[in-house]
Amino acid sequence: MEANPDGTGRPPACDLCGRPGVYLDRIQNRHLCSDHFVGDVEGRVNHTIQKYVMVQPGDRLAVALSGGKDSTVLLHLLRRLLPDADLAAVTVDEGIDGYRDATLRSAGATTRGLGIEHQTLSFLDLYGKTLDEILKGQPDRACSICGILRRKALNTIARRAGASKLVTGHNLDDEAQSVLMNWLRGDRERVLRRPEENGGHGFIPRVKPLREIPEKEVALYGILKGLFVELPECPYMHSALRGEVRGILTTLERGHPGTMRRVVEGQVRLSRQLSSIPRASRPLRACERCGDPTTARLCQACRLFDPEGGPGTLVSPER
Repeated sequence: MEANPDGTGRPPACDLCGRPGVYLDRIQNRHLCSDHFVGDVEGRVNHTIQKYVMVQPGDRLAVALSGGKDSTVLLHLLRRLLPDADLAAVTVDEGIDGYRDATLRSAGATTRGLGIEHQTLSFLDLYGKTLDEILKGQPDRACSICGILRRKALNTIARRAGASKLVTGHNLDDEAQSVLMNWLRGDRERVLRRPEENGGHGFIPRVKPLREIPEKEVALYGILKGLFVELPECPYMHSALRGEVRGILTTLERGHPGTMRRVVEGQVRLSRQLSSIPRASRPLRACERCGDPTTARLCQACRLFDPEGGPGTLVSPER
């Protein structure tokens, strides 16, 4: 929030109603008061849900709730925007010392306050090891390993919850980071993948209602609605490629407002325009260890635990 140029120190007025502003929208160059900011965020999230047809009649939504700001705001928004939706919160405990315990308590308090069903699943129960144990000697691979194992864990717990959709709290910053990382890694399949292409073949379809909302706006919404709780950061977030990409995009966004939005929108347009390009496709089969669909003998998660080079022995999840 900026002071008025007259030197009074008073916040600039909302451009829509004249009340004290709390947020400067640098893309549209307008100040918004608390009420207009909250309404603007809710309207954009609702528009995103409708644009991508994220929720349909009869859906049971498993909301991935870490306990952090994004997933907490997401759960509250879904309860507000979709009051009749069948919601269940699902939480994965990776086993990160000094971090996950606090967010688990936050997730539990949130679901109890909203009266929403809450299920949890730990890496220890699913894989036989915590993430801390898995990452010993290889912290630079934290995000890639955790991402693979979390995806499997979320799919497992969403399936146990009887969900037809898995809803995640990925915001605009997350989406822009993923786009840039896919290009840096030369991941052709992910570069060409459209937002609508997810789920099926044994995987619960995923939707991201916050994908067009910047992280700072998610945080401010949480503060204004009394949802924000100060929590520790994941200790691995700065040791991986995503941390570097995050810094690059944050710097570009500061100097060139709208950069992250253009990165994501450009990627969506490109993937749709190139959708006719043939992509390598191998038939799906059941993973020999856990039964999940895969194109290889073992799925990605089980390959991490292959005794010929992986970090441990996988405990097969219940089907």
